Amino acid sequence: MFYILGPCAAESREQVLETAEQICSQLSAISIPQSAFIFRAGVWKPRTSPHTFQGAGEAALAWLQEVKERFGMPVATEAATPEHVEAAMKAGVDYLWIGARTSANPIAVEAIASQIKNSKSKNNKYPLRGVLIKNPVNADAALWLGNIERLERTGVPVTAVHRGCNHQPCWAMAHAVRQARPDIPMLLDPSHMSGDAKQVPALIEKGAELGLDGAMVEVHYQPSEALSDAGQQISPEGLTAALKDHFVERPLTLKDRSAERLELNWLRAEIDELDDRLWDTIAQRMDVSRRIGVWKKAHGVAPLQPNRYQQIVEKLKIKNDALKMNGTALGEEFMARMWELIHEESLKRQE
Repeated sequence: MFYILGPCAAESREQVLETAEQICSQLSAISIPQSAFIFRAGVWKPRTSPHTFQGAGEAALAWLQEVKERFGMPVATEAATPEHVEAAMKAGVDYLWIGARTSANPIAVEAIASQIKNSKSKNNKYPLRGVLIKNPVNADAALWLGNIERLERTGVPVTAVHRGCNHQPCWAMAHAVRQARPDIPMLLDPSHMSGDAKQVPALIEKGAELGLDGAMVEVHYQPSEALSDAGQQISPEGLTAALKDHFVERPLTLKDRSAERLELNWLRAEIDELDDRLWDTIAQRMDVSRRIGVWKKAHGVAPLQPNRYQQIVEKLKIKNDALKMNGTALGEEFMARMWELIHEESLKRQE
């Protein structure tokens, strides 16, 4: 198990060094070896809005070098362009990661991989120890696997990082990649998966239940003051509490990590996510039904419209016929009962 820990972005020398110092101090207090950790900080930040903090840029590479020298921790940063790769490798960065936005573009990943190969041949003083590839922003297992292959051609060890999609776990995608490439490590990124620091400890535990190889966690010594992603960064104290709870006081047994148990855990994770989406969708439908009820009252229209009801029944039959083509059709009785329950509740919302 290994962990990549540190702030979302390198904001200042003080912030980087203070966070690294607190992480080292907290982890040593619970006897977790420092060799299991890598310090991370984004130097260049691909932010949605140009008005938000874009990272400190190349100057921040010197702060990461200082972390290596003072605390003996390997360091990692994100690379989104070949220029980022060259600058980071010259500065002695040990690990590079490719973010979800870049991972969605195979041409960009190919360009980064080519630069890694070129920089390797020119720079033997600071050899790159590994490259990490996050899943694309969309749930595309094939693209993620293709990017892994592109990076493997560099000869540098590759690690997959599962960060979910738009704050959804997307367990099915990660499961498919894990099954296709059990030979490479996979880490969980609970910070981006949830977007909520309060959920990070539970997701760290979920990653362990799925047999993942560790986690990439955003840790800031003053999370509320962070210049980017403040809501999803945890404090060094919060990190220590999570690791102590899940891996020191309640470590998983060998039985928990057997291949049979891990497969069941993956399938249960997939079904839990689908259940969450199902209930969220039903709740959203009921809200739309309520708004339709407001419109009907304003226009003197009765809640029950037989023609509309029949149209939906016919659409459900067509949908189930389509599902039969790939072997996922629902029982007709089940589908009818489910629709009646949904329709009945919808009418209540319109009264």
